[in-house]
Amino acid sequence: MSRLGRVALGLGLALQASEDFRDLEGAVEYAESEGVPMPSVLAPLGSGTMVSAGLGIALWKLPRLATGAAATFLTVVTLTMHDFWNDDPDDRSGDRLAFFGNLAMLGGVLIALREAWR
Repeated sequence: MSRLGRVALGLGLALQASEDFRDLEGAVEYAESEGVPMPSVLAPLGSGTMVSAGLGIALWKLPRLATGAAATFLTVVTLTMHDFWNDDPDDRSGDRLAFFGNLAMLGGVLIALREAWR
């Protein structure tokens, strides 16, 4: 992965996650609606983790930790919060879009993770 690719991936992850802090109440409410335990703690913690991981990837600082944290977060969130297959067929589009967007980000993170372990 090129330096430009790492910067683009990392900034994309960090900026996307930072949006949760602009509407923290909404992020907490969404987490609660998805059954996340302690949403007022875990929603900002998860967003902060992704901001940190994204910056770590962009700057290539602690790359093993940054890519590992991002991969773990994306895997858990994608499978538990965007499980569109459990949604009503008429309400699947939002979760389905989020699922595949996260899957694409996870693919980039896994490429970076492999590079971090070289």
